[in-house]
Amino acid sequence: QVQLVESGGGLVQAGGSLRLSCAATGRTFSNANRGWFRQAPGKEREFVAAITRNGGTTDYANSVKGRFTISRDNAKNTVYLQMNSLKPEDTAVYYCAASQRFSSRDVEYNYWGQGTQVTVSS
Repeated sequence: QVQLVESGGGLVQAGGSLRLSCAATGRTFSNANRGWFRQAPGKEREFVAAITRNGGTTDYANSVKGRFTISRDNAKNTVYLQMNSLKPEDTAVYYCAASQRFSSRDVEYNYWGQGTQVTVSS
């Protein structure tokens, strides 16, 4: 069983920073390919960032490129999303996910955390 638990969300002013963490437990996919997605109220879930099993390759949505950084510490079974220069449009529930393939498509991810709220005020 794989479980993903996000943390680090909160309220921040525009231009500020937050770091999200996602701890993974379980035997099979603890160090699977990982991704971050987000969903704002009334909006569809969208891809944010992804990282390969060993952290060698990353992918970002154009909307966050240059501002967000995904990383992982496999010894801790944890993936991070460092979010800088936050904008009000970044406000959403952020979800950590795990997949067997490196992908930006949510359908490729078979394990999901419960989400953490990020609110950026202006």
